[in-house]
Amino acid sequence: MSVRLRLTLSYVGFLMFAGVLLLGAVWVFLLRYVPDRAMLINPDDKPANGVFPVRSALLDVFAPRAAAVLAFLLVFGLVGGWILAGRMLAPLTRITDATHLATYGSLSHRIRLPGRNDEFRALADAFDGMLERLEAHVAEQQRFAANASHELRTPLAISKTLLDVARTDPNRDTGEIIDRLHAVNTRATDLTEALLMLSRAEQRSFTRESVDLSLIAEEATETLLPLAEKRGVTIETSGDISPVIGSQALLLQLTTNLVHNAIVHNLREQGTVWVSTSVRPTAVRLTVENTGEKLTPQLVSTLAEPFRRGTERIHTDHAGVGLGLAIVKTIARAHGGTLTLTPRSAGGIRITVELPATSPRTDR
Repeated sequence: MSVRLRLTLSYVGFLMFAGVLLLGAVWVFLLRYVPDRAMLINPDDKPANGVFPVRSALLDVFAPRAAAVLAFLLVFGLVGGWILAGRMLAPLTRITDATHLATYGSLSHRIRLPGRNDEFRALADAFDGMLERLEAHVAEQQRFAANASHELRTPLAISKTLLDVARTDPNRDTGEIIDRLHAVNTRATDLTEALLMLSRAEQRSFTRESVDLSLIAEEATETLLPLAEKRGVTIETSGDISPVIGSQALLLQLTTNLVHNAIVHNLREQGTVWVSTSVRPTAVRLTVENTGEKLTPQLVSTLAEPFRRGTERIHTDHAGVGLGLAIVKTIARAHGGTLTLTPRSAGGIRITVELPATSPRTDR
């Protein structure tokens, strides 16, 4: 049976039960005191006014009327209960229709249930919020898939062109072609590994442990120190012990990406990178700043999107794959943290990652 029918039968059952109780109360507290036989009246007494009823006569009159009342309550309960149940369940019908639309791919539909704030309104608002987040996630995944396909298509097309040249021109220097193929293959490999890292962070399929973010920052800085010296960039580190709960490998990847970007996108000579960690009452903060060209807030707000590249990165020997800050943002979000990008007034950018000081309650 449908919920509406079950509610209707529940209303009817309750109404009939209340009617039977009422009639039973009339019988217990009224009819039981009526004599069941006629009374003898002394002729010398003052004659009684009217007719004195007896129980049998009242039963003959009361029983048909009681049955008629119960029949009326049954019909009234069925009709009224059906209408009332329909009105109460109308919001569920709208939610069901929205669910069917979402099932067939229409994620832009919203219920927007009017009326007072009751349980149905709370359910509809929660469902609208879920649809909004799902629509944004699907759009982001589709955009990411399209960008990834485009990025992978470029090295594959270049490899195919180089192979065609080697096949049609046997006298061409194969060493040059091999070197270019190696560079293209390295770029495709880096992109694939970055995509795997991004997927792993999004799925949050990692083991959490206690790590010191300041030690991770020092390790990332020491690893990238040769690159900084090669490009004439000075790295300054500071900070106290900053314990967090998370994946050491992912947090090291996060810090390495930030420091690497700060080195690459810097002044060509005498650039500086500042790496610091600090502890707040409820969060641990990692800050990476660098010198460089002045950036607009509009450009900075888009740098964490997948496959976003600064203008300089395309023309350098460390072009990357456009996923550095996207991976940082995803890793920070997987650890319950946030990523903030702010342009520096003197040029360059300040990037801040805040992670919870305690372990976020998420599934492993």
